[in-house]
Amino acid sequence: MTKTLLSLGHGFSARYLAQRLVPLGWRVIGTTRKPEKFAELTAQGVEPLLWPCDLARALEGVTHVLTSAGPDAEGDPILRHGREAIVAASPQLEWVGYLSTTGVYGDQDGGWVDENTPLDPATERGKRRVLAEREWLDIPDLPVHVFRLAGIYGPGRGPFAKLRKGIAHRVIKKNQIFSRTHVEDIAQVLEASIAKPNPGRVYNVCDDDPAPPQDVIAYAAELLGMEPPPEVTFEEADMSPMARSFYSDSKRVHNDRIKEELGVVLKYPTYRATLQAMLKEEQAASI
Repeated sequence: MTKTLLSLGHGFSARYLAQRLVPLGWRVIGTTRKPEKFAELTAQGVEPLLWPCDLARALEGVTHVLTSAGPDAEGDPILRHGREAIVAASPQLEWVGYLSTTGVYGDQDGGWVDENTPLDPATERGKRRVLAEREWLDIPDLPVHVFRLAGIYGPGRGPFAKLRKGIAHRVIKKNQIFSRTHVEDIAQVLEASIAKPNPGRVYNVCDDDPAPPQDVIAYAAELLGMEPPPEVTFEEADMSPMARSFYSDSKRVHNDRIKEELGVVLKYPTYRATLQAMLKEEQAASI
């Protein structure tokens, strides 16, 4: 039987998982709300499916499900649309992955968290994630795995463009620490979990190097041979409400479980390694 992944809300992280699975002979179906993305998905070996759709029909023959859709004020949009279809399909499903966020831990004043840390989200977005995780985990007999992702970067998502445009700042907030993860490491964690399913398990997905955000910007500037951008206090920074909300949480995230249980060896263990690799990729693409 062909392994088939239904990727609900087929976005940045899911695309990199598909890049690993398609060459192995997997069938990957990806939902999108935008018909103009069909050609791009098809070129990547992914069968596009317009959302919303008949989920019961979409799940026919599916063995694995990945859901990347974020919750809204009314809860998880996938379950709201098709809980009955997912429950009905549970006997055929070998693995279900739910992409969450380390924001569920809330503010730890720069302290460490692991998967057993009590959840205490500081933002409305984090509170919605806690409820959505529980919605998925509470479905009887569904082989759900939760992946709490740190801040994601990768090709096209990094500080270099803002630095070149002169719009980057080093925002300073006392004791502010973020964990991060490269999208390729997210994909390899998901693939490792698929190979070794453990329903009900929760995994933090991040690198080994939590750091203040201003340090990351300064190092990116150094790689570009630029002077680091000016420092600005958090209170004075010109930031969108979304960007500002990320600064309400400060914590360091342990990633021991993905290494010890799934055997993952991070390709990008530090922000320095990540930024070096991203710059090399950008330079190679511009040749």
